Amino acid sequence: MSAASGEPSVNAETRTGRSVLDPVDRISEIIFGLIMAVTIVGSLSVASAGREDVRTVLFAALGCNLAWGLVDAVMYLVQTLTERTRNLVLTRQLIGLAPSDARRLIAEELPPHVAAFTGPEELEAMHRRLHDLSLPTRPGLKRDDYVGALGIFLLVVLATFPVVVPFIVLRDVALAMDLSRVLSLVMLFLAGLMLGRHAGHARPIRTGLAMAVLGAVLITAVKALGG
Repeated sequence: MSAASGEPSVNAETRTGRSVLDPVDRISEIIFGLIMAVTIVGSLSVASAGREDVRTVLFAALGCNLAWGLVDAVMYLVQTLTERTRNLVLTRQLIGLAPSDARRLIAEELPPHVAAFTGPEELEAMHRRLHDLSLPTRPGLKRDDYVGALGIFLLVVLATFPVVVPFIVLRDVALAMDLSRVLSLVMLFLAGLMLGRHAGHARPIRTGLAMAVLGAVLITAVKALGG
């Protein structure tokens, strides 16, 4: 079973019956894009920056997130195809095994918290159901996979705009920088709040505050490392 999705890895297909991008995926992509943009915009010198400097930094932030979004989207497709290939190979292997060997392999593929209460009867039922699957000749990518990749790309790119919009609408660079930082912290807080609610935390506001603090620390660390 996939540790990330909680789906049985013996399935021939992945991401079936779930949204193309789950809430954690969506929020994570927004945070990645936001931190990237804030880091680049933060390199701007408030004291000496002219309009040309601002324009250069804004284009750099957008270009960086365009590149990062493209790489992230492609790697999403690579991961999807890799998982699907492995699942198909594993399913074919399980179908050809003796029941005892198949049960052992299925148990090994299940996460520990699931395997702990899965008995021989359930494992045998899984093995039998595998014989009823209609397996594809070869693994491939589907329309939803490309939609997911496009979604990742757009989320990373769109996360740039709340950071750069103040510099577009305001001529005062110092004021624009302050507003950009405030908007960035607000977005980080909201992202953490949504993650907390998704995880079922009793007080998701704390998760939001923690994410804002963590984001600020990460941005500082990235800048210190020359990012």
